[in-house]
Amino acid sequence: MNPTTTPSTPPLLLTLGDANGIGPELVCRLLSEEPQCRASLRLGLIGPEAALVAHCERLSLPRFWTPLPADNPDALAASPPGVYLLTPPRLAGLPVTPGKETPAGGLAAGESLEYATAVLARHPDWGIVTGPLSKAALNAAGFAFPGHTEFLAERSGVGPSGVCMHLCGPVLRVSLVTTHPPLARVPSLVTYDRVALCLALTWDYVKRLGLTDKPVAVCGLNPHAGEGGLLGSEDEAVLRPAVAAAVAKGIRAMGPLPADTVFHRAVGGEFSAILAMYHDQGLPPLKMLHFRETVNVTLGLPFVRTSVGHGTAFALVGTGEADTGSLRAALRLARRLTGGEGDA
Repeated sequence: MNPTTTPSTPPLLLTLGDANGIGPELVCRLLSEEPQCRASLRLGLIGPEAALVAHCERLSLPRFWTPLPADNPDALAASPPGVYLLTPPRLAGLPVTPGKETPAGGLAAGESLEYATAVLARHPDWGIVTGPLSKAALNAAGFAFPGHTEFLAERSGVGPSGVCMHLCGPVLRVSLVTTHPPLARVPSLVTYDRVALCLALTWDYVKRLGLTDKPVAVCGLNPHAGEGGLLGSEDEAVLRPAVAAAVAKGIRAMGPLPADTVFHRAVGGEFSAILAMYHDQGLPPLKMLHFRETVNVTLGLPFVRTSVGHGTAFALVGTGEADTGSLRAALRLARRLTGGEGDA
């Protein structure tokens, strides 16, 4: 990772996620293994210091961060390139038990997000990379959200219906019309308005990446994209009109297309991104190809948000088996989307 930070490049925030999960360990390993990253990024870690100290001591790593006062996060923008730590007041002295799922870990994740969204409300040009959290621990700590996406959407004022989940790797980029509902509910959630919004947000995203020379492929909901209505009516009644309306507005899009061949075509370079209708339609091909370097991006927020594409992996904490590739890729993409130069 060789990003270039200029005086005009905004800082990045990085939440440690669940304090007991794999996030703090990956942060310590990545930022210790790649000192050039510390020298060229203005990075504000958010979370309890004890979570970092525990892993640095276990791995015999030097402390690589500089604490900043939590009541003055704006000091990050005036600081030279480096890694800084902002500890929300409720997390000062928080006990950590790496590898154990506890409400304290959920408190660390939730308070870090509350703090980060307050900072981003004042600095929407900054970006955020989020470490993994446990939905169960988050809720046990009193934060009634199913995950990062819903939390950030509500706190930013956009609302869950105004965002779109997108996951990507070096080759495939996949947006999801629905996220985690039971499969039986998916058809009722694939509406004209929802498809239109996710298609527009995906097109805006690929424009930022400079990939407008290729269309966004829209997956059919049913096998063979409905086979002209023979295998289901949704593709003709909902998806085709939504795609046609998007094309009329200047969005390059094709579909609905059979999902069993569209990913092969995308790997061959035919499409800039894919809009899938549901989680297990879009993500198995992506993770088969990019399991160790998947990045989660929330489209539609007023600020850049990327995340690792994996969970808390409590069982891997301390084993050295967890890979830093997804965190590295999430930082690289966030830097690119916030205007950083070079290979971020």
